[in-house]
Amino acid sequence: MKKTWVIVGLVFPVILFICLCTGRYPIQPGHVAGLLLAPLGFENRFFVAPSDMMMIFWNVRVPRIILSIFVGAGISTAGAVFQALFRNPLAAPDILGVTAGSGFGAALAIMFLAPLAVVIQTSAFTFGITAVTLAYILASLSRDSSPSVLVISGIVISAIFQAGLSFIMYIANPYDQLAQIVFWTMGSFNTASWVKVRGTLPLLLPGILMIMIFSWRLNIMTQGEEDAESMGIHVVRWRIFYVLVSTLMVACSVSVVGNVAWIGLIVPHIARYLAGSEHRRLIPMTAILGGIFLMIMDTVARSVMLSEIPISIVTSMFGAPFLGYLVVSAGKARF
Repeated sequence: MKKTWVIVGLVFPVILFICLCTGRYPIQPGHVAGLLLAPLGFENRFFVAPSDMMMIFWNVRVPRIILSIFVGAGISTAGAVFQALFRNPLAAPDILGVTAGSGFGAALAIMFLAPLAVVIQTSAFTFGITAVTLAYILASLSRDSSPSVLVISGIVISAIFQAGLSFIMYIANPYDQLAQIVFWTMGSFNTASWVKVRGTLPLLLPGILMIMIFSWRLNIMTQGEEDAESMGIHVVRWRIFYVLVSTLMVACSVSVVGNVAWIGLIVPHIARYLAGSEHRRLIPMTAILGGIFLMIMDTVARSVMLSEIPISIVTSMFGAPFLGYLVVSAGKARF
């Protein structure tokens, strides 16, 4: 187990450095090292970075990579939490409607409000939280407090918001608004900036840390409600806590970069294979692998073609085959 952590700890900075070098504007490894060391006071006598390289590196590539790391970590961590709470290896962060709600909010802002980034993000975040709140309200009307009722409520709310999104797309201007809505729903980091990094990290980083700190309760809750209650765990209260923190992370991520498909489903399984099912090890491993995975996917999305590929297309290329693997090996799933 320690060997696994050492390997992951060594792989992460190597991949990070490669991603800093890679893009439609490639930067040589020596130049990247010089750009990274310059702010620390280490001058490179053999290389002086031109202004355009400095601008691309520090104002475009670095904030984009930081944002992809934390968004990947946040969505993946939320996926691991939902898989534990609902005891379902196919549970994903959008199971309670946060993605559908955020998509509707973004489309609503593009269609009827000012199509500014801050307006779209605020609307997407608000409707993402609203969707999950409505799912909880609907589930509370049932006498059954089991997780399956909450999942069904989430499916109902998702369908409603998805219908609203489809209607907005139907009436949108196909030459302007529709293209913007479609591109947003497929996700992209092309608008990443230091402003978005500063606006996202205050929710993502504390959320990941809180899940890590209280991850040991997930081990008990995966055994069933009766067993958890017998050990002094208030299941409903802690379920609300985990869902609230995870929803905030997902809504924050989706509101900034749009929909990011599959990562919340597949990364927790990879982490479970490497670190085991004990959540005090699983959650940190999931966060690290999620950051690495989405950083790689975004580098592919911005590098392989002249025009940028939406991030969900790239992640789906890897996620769909992995889902097929889960279907085939469902009876052997480690959970």
